[in-house]
Amino acid sequence: MNRRTRQLTCLGIGALLSVTALSTFPAATAQVVQDARVAQDDPAYEVLVFSKTAGFRHDSIEEGIAAITQLGAANGFTVTATEDAGAFTAENLAQFEAVVFLSTTGDVLNTAQEAAFEGYINAGGGYVGVHAAADTEYDWAWYNGLAGALFQSHPQIQPATVRVEDRAHDATAHLGDTWQRTDEWYNYRTNPRSTAHVLASLDESSYTGGTMEGDHPIAWCKEYSGGRAFYTGGGHTAESYAEEEFVRHLLGGIRWAAGRTQADCRPETGYTALFDGSGTDGWSQAGPGSFSLSDGTLTSQGGMGLFWYEAAEFGSYSLKLDWRLEGDDNSGVFIGFPASDDPWSAVDNGYEIQIDATDAPDRTTGAVYGFQSADIAARDAALNPPGEWNTYEIRVEGERLRVFLNGVLVNDFTNTDPARSLLDGYIGLQNHGAADTASFRNVRIQELDVAPVTGPIVGHGGKCLDVRGAHPADGTRIQLWRCNGTAAQDWTVAEDGTLRALDGCMTAAGTRNGAPVRLHACDGGADQQWLARDDGTLLNPASDRCVDAVGRSAHNGTRIQLSACTSGTDQIWRLPTAG
Repeated sequence: MNRRTRQLTCLGIGALLSVTALSTFPAATAQVVQDARVAQDDPAYEVLVFSKTAGFRHDSIEEGIAAITQLGAANGFTVTATEDAGAFTAENLAQFEAVVFLSTTGDVLNTAQEAAFEGYINAGGGYVGVHAAADTEYDWAWYNGLAGALFQSHPQIQPATVRVEDRAHDATAHLGDTWQRTDEWYNYRTNPRSTAHVLASLDESSYTGGTMEGDHPIAWCKEYSGGRAFYTGGGHTAESYAEEEFVRHLLGGIRWAAGRTQADCRPETGYTALFDGSGTDGWSQAGPGSFSLSDGTLTSQGGMGLFWYEAAEFGSYSLKLDWRLEGDDNSGVFIGFPASDDPWSAVDNGYEIQIDATDAPDRTTGAVYGFQSADIAARDAALNPPGEWNTYEIRVEGERLRVFLNGVLVNDFTNTDPARSLLDGYIGLQNHGAADTASFRNVRIQELDVAPVTGPIVGHGGKCLDVRGAHPADGTRIQLWRCNGTAAQDWTVAEDGTLRALDGCMTAAGTRNGAPVRLHACDGGADQQWLARDDGTLLNPASDRCVDAVGRSAHNGTRIQLSACTSGTDQIWRLPTAG
């Protein structure tokens, strides 16, 4: 269904884009926008385009409004265009899934309007900043954080090379590794990389006038104050809105800000490429089938086999990669397996993080295949459908494995099987079979520093976990005691998931409610595995029970036991941390 720009006539303001103006939208540009259609199946939604200027006015604003309106007509959203700041009330903003600041300049909102917009973002609203949106509201610190960075200067309009850093986000997935285009290239007062996820950056050697010392982000996204914020530095020229690749870039930013597509927009630094699209050095195929390489993308064919990175084993790490399925296809990411030319060795000795979303709960996207289902509600909210890219972070710290889908935690699993230890192993991508097509991009890793941390474990009543009498013998009771800094209270959080003191390990003497917690010689068994959870509880995964103080007492000498997890004050523990 075609949609037209709605006017805010109820505001009684004349500074609104007229439908007549849209009728002059060039036919060639309209065709470019039609070619950018991707999201006809998105649920319908509303977008506000705000283009008030209190400083320099870009002559491309009208073309930008027309292009976004045409994008809405082709992709299921209705556009309201205005230059009236009176639109910024809580009641009016609530109808929009995203607000586009289209080359706004200067101070465009008063204090009450600023408060309304902050409330809108706090409630989960979306912001899209285009070009001079970074030349706006310099004295509003909150807006500075939302936009990510503010304008400092620019050289003359000229061609430049854009490096595409993220080819999974809907705003950049359609681009190659580099993007050649002409625009007015802003320098920014600060570098947003530490607070936003950079989607694309400028190659300062490809043009003159860049002042950001070789690290020059030009498009980024971030979660901010409860909402979503996307910014692109392109769009100064009227010609930008007749470029298919730029218009598609803008559509992706709008879709993401409006919550119609998902992406991992957490800041990202310090990763090393295992596969960057340029080649497959260090990788080897185990078993039948293979992966083809085209457009920086690995695509499975045949199988069942495994394409594994044989150049190095990894212990504790954050592995990130982008993946896409064509339809009801099957694939997975294997970790923690030994070197082998037999793909079944990875199945039998490692863990698979599943991708196929149509199987049983313990065998679907985000599941540790055959061992633990993902949080299905969280997974469903974070998952992009077939044909769109998704991003995994697979985070291994000791024997703890967490899976993030598009930045959302969907699985938190702890290995208790010594035969499948996560402490060292290889990484691989599955090609499941001839009928399954899965694609992968941008496989990168960051090894984590998990040096043992030592100190007191503080809990109920401010008391510390204490080895009774400082006796290192097997079976010595663990109790609460006034914190005193002695060796009996000096616990090491070890990489293998154990908690160690006096050369022994904290051990659950059973799996039932009320099972005592004692000191025993370390063997790494399931009864010695402890998981510090985000709510402060200390879980023994094998029993699915938490450490607590008997009788909820905080007296010196109170025994420590296992009990059903309640997150009560007697189950909250503060472990030692680095630094």
